[in-house]
Amino acid sequence: MARIIRVAGPLVEADGMRGRQMHEVVMVGDEQLIGEIIRITGDIASIQVYEETTGVKPGEPVIGTGRSLSVELGPGVLKSIYDGIQRPLDLIKKKAGDYISRGITVPAIDKNKKWKFRALVKEGDTLVQGDIVGEIKETKIITNRVMVPPGIKGIVEHIEEGKFRVEDTICILKDGEKEYEIKSMQIWPVRKPRPFKKKLETNVPLITGQRIFDIFFPLAKGGTAAIPGPFGSGKTVSQHQLAKWADADIIVYVGCGERGNEMTEVLDEFPKLQDPKNNLPLMERTCLIANTSNMPVAAREASIYTGITIAEYYRDMGYDTALMADSTSRWAEAMREISARLEEMPGEEGYPAYLASRLAEFYERSGRVICIGSNDRMGSVSIIGAVSPPGGDFSEPVTQNTLRVTQVFWALDAKLADRRHFPAINWLTSYSLYDEDLREWYMKNIGEDFITLKSSAMTILQKESELMEIVQLVGPDALPDRERMVLDVARMIREDFLQQNAFHKVDTYCSLKKQYKMLKIIIKFYEFAVNAIDSGMDPKEIIELDVIDDIAKMKYVPEEKFDEEFDRIIKKIQKYLGG
Repeated sequence: MARIIRVAGPLVEADGMRGRQMHEVVMVGDEQLIGEIIRITGDIASIQVYEETTGVKPGEPVIGTGRSLSVELGPGVLKSIYDGIQRPLDLIKKKAGDYISRGITVPAIDKNKKWKFRALVKEGDTLVQGDIVGEIKETKIITNRVMVPPGIKGIVEHIEEGKFRVEDTICILKDGEKEYEIKSMQIWPVRKPRPFKKKLETNVPLITGQRIFDIFFPLAKGGTAAIPGPFGSGKTVSQHQLAKWADADIIVYVGCGERGNEMTEVLDEFPKLQDPKNNLPLMERTCLIANTSNMPVAAREASIYTGITIAEYYRDMGYDTALMADSTSRWAEAMREISARLEEMPGEEGYPAYLASRLAEFYERSGRVICIGSNDRMGSVSIIGAVSPPGGDFSEPVTQNTLRVTQVFWALDAKLADRRHFPAINWLTSYSLYDEDLREWYMKNIGEDFITLKSSAMTILQKESELMEIVQLVGPDALPDRERMVLDVARMIREDFLQQNAFHKVDTYCSLKKQYKMLKIIIKFYEFAVNAIDSGMDPKEIIELDVIDDIAKMKYVPEEKFDEEFDRIIKKIQKYLGG
């Protein structure tokens, strides 16, 4: 029988493990704590334990389960709040009280609840992997599409409608002599990406309603983005805003080693939030994975994989999913601790040498794809990972390795946060590599002049940055009139356009149409103001015009009234500055 021979924090070593597999789940010690084999040498296995190991002693038994670390996928995943290894926290609380007791096991999906199943195929139909056999209304918003599991095909021999538990057989497929029972629940190993037919180009934007993201540094559906920033710069609020407003069908929010109070805020706030698309609770299309910094370190590592597997499952149904990981730095720290316990050769700053490949493996599971199945439905997984570099140092290994694999860099700036400019995204250091891919979509769906407007705004902001060095030396009065106007318009872009109030009922979300028109007003004002200065108008007169107050207030004008407001402000600009 396998026995523990060494305990080092979350790492346990056991002998008598010959015949066991890598990444197999094992039950560790007398209390049967959940662990996963991460290294095998001869008959000695190294196990990372997902629960607190205090009091576990050498000599206690280790029992193999014969299966990989897996998640249960089926109706009931949405609206759930899980820990890092997919244990439902609300059910654990009912069973164990306010504190999670060790060795507790609770099924991830309720096995007793009956779901109403509606068949979409009939007996005699030939199905392949990924085909949809029927539907279950999982929440008021989302329909769970029951799929043929990967690797299975055949002719429908039997299917019935009605109310079933997730483990009940709802369809039988026959492939030659083999028979396959299809249930509404699938079990999938978290470290293995789910299959798809083909990866598509990332040429459709993920609209977030946040002006600096959508206009300046857009993210594509199926894309990857990183939000690095120091403590207090607004990573978590940015993630919350993206989770609330991004136009994804399903949100998977992974709190990977966040501080307890931040995760509590998510758990408290999300169930109360209304989905802007249908005025129902946002939780109707959300799954939360809460893994705080005081939970066992190994579970942080698993939580990222649990989250991405759930996101892939809904992608396979043809939904656009978005995964928020907050923060991947804590995940990397967990890897560093386990690596140190394994006495591996450390890489830069003590992180394991395989940090870059693990980050790449995770982010590469994103994508907009044609799903398996015969109807060529499309789905996507977009990944937005927050990074918490110590002291805001972007040169540290986790940030640098993340930037190598992600296509969008939203750089949070502590100085902007100190000035209460939120979102505190630095427009001079951030970038999006999807600009070229999305250009055609924006010009077709928003406006032919969209790229020109964006380019003009960025040029003004860059010019302001150069001029500020002169202003700090000799003051603004030494600048020519045209360049003083650049400073005034750059302030407008910063304060009246890029700054956005997450807690204001109108400004918290801004449609692309409104964003475009707001930017058009500011650039039109700049063009008219420069022409007026060239015609001899005093810049001080321009700065005192009341239309500047209208521009400052336009972000608070409701969507339905904005077209009227746009026409009014443009007419005012033409009247005052049109000569």
